[in-house]
Parts: sequence; C-alpha cells; structure tokens
Amino acid sequence: MNMHQRFEPGSAATNGIGFGEFVVMIAALLALNALAIDVMLPGLQEIGAALRVQDENDRQAVLSAYLLAFGVGQLLVGSLSDRFGRRPVLLGGLALYVVAAIVCASAPSFEALLAGRALQGLASAAPLVVVTAVVRDRYSGRKMASVMSLAMMTFMTVPVLAPSVGQLVLLLTSWRAIFALLAVYGIIMAIWAWRRLPETLPPRLRRTASVRDIASAARNVVTTRETLGYAIAGGLMFGANFGFVVSAQQVFTQVFGLGRYFPIAFAAVAVTMTLSAFINSRLVGRLGMRTISLRAVAIFTALAATLLGLAFFGLLQFWAFMLLVGGMMFLLGMVFSNFNALAMEPQRSHAGTASSFIGSVTTALAAVLGYLVGQAYDGTVIPLGTGYLTLGSATLAIILFTDRRKPI
Repeated sequence: MNMHQRFEPGSAATNGIGFGEFVVMIAALLALNALAIDVMLPGLQEIGAALRVQDENDRQAVLSAYLLAFGVGQLLVGSLSDRFGRRPVLLGGLALYVVAAIVCASAPSFEALLAGRALQGLASAAPLVVVTAVVRDRYSGRKMASVMSLAMMTFMTVPVLAPSVGQLVLLLTSWRAIFALLAVYGIIMAIWAWRRLPETLPPRLRRTASVRDIASAARNVVTTRETLGYAIAGGLMFGANFGFVVSAQQVFTQVFGLGRYFPIAFAAVAVTMTLSAFINSRLVGRLGMRTISLRAVAIFTALAATLLGLAFFGLLQFWAFMLLVGGMMFLLGMVFSNFNALAMEPQRSHAGTASSFIGSVTTALAAVLGYLVGQAYDGTVIPLGTGYLTLGSATLAIILFTDRRKPI
C-alpha cells in the first residue's frame, strides 16, 4: 500500500480526506497521548521543587496518575463510540483534554496537578480508542496492521522530539507553559478532526448503550483468547516501555551524569522505535504479524538478560546501555501495532468495545508494572534490567500460549 492509495468503498476518502492525510491525522491524534507523557520529563525536577515534592520517585506520580486514568477512561469511551458514533466522542474527548491541560497549567499544589493529570488521562482515552476503532471500521488483517504501522511511524517521532521541546520550554519560561502547549495542540487537533474526519460508523451498525448490550459485547471480547492474550501481551510490553520512561530522567542524569543533556540521549533511544515502526509496515505483509512479534519479543528478552548481567556485575558502560536499550526500544516498536491488530482482528462487530477493553487492559497493566519498575529505582540500572527481563519472558510465554496457529 502506498501513500496515494485511497480507502475502500464507503470510507473516509469518499468524504474528501485521502489516505495520506488520514494516516497523518491518525498519527497526530495518537500523539496527544505520547506528548502528554514525554514532553514533561525534563520538567519533573522543576515541578517537584515548585510544588514541594522532595522524593524524586514520588514525582513519577505525574506520569502514573495520567496513565492510570487513561486506562480507566478507555473502558467507557469504546461503548460510547459504538452507541453515538466516532466523531462526537472524539471531539468531546479533545475538548476535555484542553480543559485538563489548563487545569494543570494553573495548579496551585501537587495534589491539584495530579487531579488535572488524571482528568487529562481520562480525556486522552477518546483519541486512542476512537482512532483504533476508526481504522478497524475501514480495514482488517495485514492491511489494518500496515495502516497502524504507518501511523505509529509518524507518531513515534513525538517521543524523540518531546523531551527536547519540554527542555526548550523550560529554558524560556516555567513548567506551566508545557501544559499550555498541550492545550494549544489539543485545540488544533479538535479543529482539524471537526473539519476533516468523517463519521466511519453508520447508524445502522450502532449498538445500544444498555448494560446488557455492553456486557454482552465485553463478554465476547473477554472470552476470545486471541484478543485477551494479545491485550495482556501488549500490556506487559507497554509496561516495560513505561518503566523506562518514568526512570529515564533519573537514570540518565544520576547513573550516567548527563544533566540537562539527557533529552538528547532519550531521543537517540526513542528514534529507534520510529525506525522499527517503518520497517514493520514494510515487513508485516510478507512475514505476518505473529512471526514478527514472536521473534522480536524473543530477541528483546535476550537483550534484557544481557543488560541485567552487565549491570549486576558492574560492567555496564554508557555506550553499552545505549546500544542495548536502543535495541530493545526498536523491538518494542516492532510489536506494539502488531499486538493491537492481532487483538482487534476477531472483533469487527464489537470494534469500539474491543478497542476500549484492549486499551484499558494494556494501559492498566503498563501503569502498574511501569510504576513498580520506577519505584524500584535505587541509583542503578538493575531494577530496570530486572523489569525488562521479567516482562519479556512473560510476554513470550503468553504469545506461545495464546496462538499456536501458523502466522498470518
């Protein structure tokens, strides 16, 4: 599939938006979540100092509160989008995202900031769930994975650039301006989606919002082994990624002494995920999602064991850390879109609920596991390496248990 190819009959292309713009818009909507997490990494110390949070591990709550609420919000958003359509839910979520960013920018205390972050996490559930459901409305199988990979390739530039953007904001003004920046981005995306993104769920396919109907759809999702298995696998891998994100500022500045230059090292690691998403979009049609995912997780686990071994024996140099973590981030980029597509594949008739459930399970697991990895930080890389190895091994076991069929 190339960037000039149009949608299938009855898709968004017939309403004036082409394939290229659609992919970029999907990526930009997904980036609302990534930006809300990564742009403030350089500001954690300033936030802690301004709001009197002394323990650096406690400052990680700015990220954890957002992610936990993000997971909870996804349970509701999918059912609402199945009932009322994709556009109203998306636009409502974007409006709430802007309001939450303003609350955070004006927060007088750390508790108020955490409340604003939780509200922003709830709001961010709408873009993710709706985007996934929209793609599933239009595509299936390898084509769906290819579309998501192209979108992921674009949106993964955000973790590369976001910390540097946050650092630049801090050089010019205070940490509160970071949240003002998020509000502006939310407004831009709301206007773009309102003007250009059509409804992809016809009224005849919409479901009621009754408790019985929602429970029936949720039961279908939970009892589909492929959906449940790959949702959990995605949560474990996302947890490994989040464990690195919440620990990154401390690891780079304290263990390796990079100071304010840590966004450069973080960007060097994050850029590997962008590259891997592009490669995955090219390979998935030939090799299949399962083959790529299984091999990527196996290699990830081997690299994690190497990282932990070097850290445990005090042999881990900065260059080796960058190579190993960069390699593992590359492999994570290979599996994220594949896991989501594999979990969504059996769920065409319940796309919204399935997207909600998958996103909620993935995010809730990631929030808890990433928080545990971050809280275990002890001034060394050993907790991070232990988390990587444990989560990689568990993911590998789940994949093997979930689907023994030949790759598709």
